[in-house]
Amino acid sequence: MTTATPDAALLTRIAEALERLAPHTADQTDWLAHPAYVWAGSSARGVERLDAPALTLLRGIDNQKDRVVTNVERLAAGYAAHDMLLWGSRGMGKSALLRAAICAADAAHRGRIALVQVAQEALSGVSALFAALGRVDRSFLVFIDDLGFEEGDGSGPRVLRSWLEGGVEARPANVRLAVTSNRRAIVGRSMAEQDDPINPRDIVDERLALADRFGLSVGFHNCDQDAYLAIIGGYAGAFGLEWEQGDALEWSRRRGARSGRVAWQYVNELAGRAGKTI
Repeated sequence: MTTATPDAALLTRIAEALERLAPHTADQTDWLAHPAYVWAGSSARGVERLDAPALTLLRGIDNQKDRVVTNVERLAAGYAAHDMLLWGSRGMGKSALLRAAICAADAAHRGRIALVQVAQEALSGVSALFAALGRVDRSFLVFIDDLGFEEGDGSGPRVLRSWLEGGVEARPANVRLAVTSNRRAIVGRSMAEQDDPINPRDIVDERLALADRFGLSVGFHNCDQDAYLAIIGGYAGAFGLEWEQGDALEWSRRRGARSGRVAWQYVNELAGRAGKTI
């Protein structure tokens, strides 16, 4: 039996300590096991069931739905697909549409596509995520919800632009990015309202440079009364709930808005009144 020299023993202890301290990597995730994942920056956890409404229940956004579903279908089939920016009014179904499109494509292609949600604070680890996903025989839509950069955050937009286009390391063909934001320029309101007395045009171009790198940019706008009532009618019919137009409009007036989210909240209220779950 040989005895390790002091230097060798020290190196062994250091290596073991580093191994214990090292974070789990994306390579340890089974990227074929689940319909969705949540990326935490250095590792991911699988989601057993992706919560999403049926596409038929998403009313008032028919044009947006056609464009997003077509693009996700292409990605699932292994064809060329766009990175997507879904921007606009709150509560109009941007995130719900992405989840629903993934569920439909997943069912049609028998698990050939998955959604990977990334929190904004985990953006620094997305390069490692792309590298891991590129080694997997499956298509992935990396999803960043409600993205916005405030004044003073210059690194975030630049990093994201680099991922989308122009970076040294190309993204894998089986991975595309989907972002939702309340503003097309993906910046906070305080930044969007700034003025540059030297060259305002440069500031505008900088704010739009990130948005322009998405191959598919889809706007969502506040729904009118007819669309709001149609959304409620679709949900109520699917769940067997009775409702009255006047009551639905009064609900929206009390909420101070008409949107898909407000419509869904009203449907949930209907179900509670009827003693049902949805």
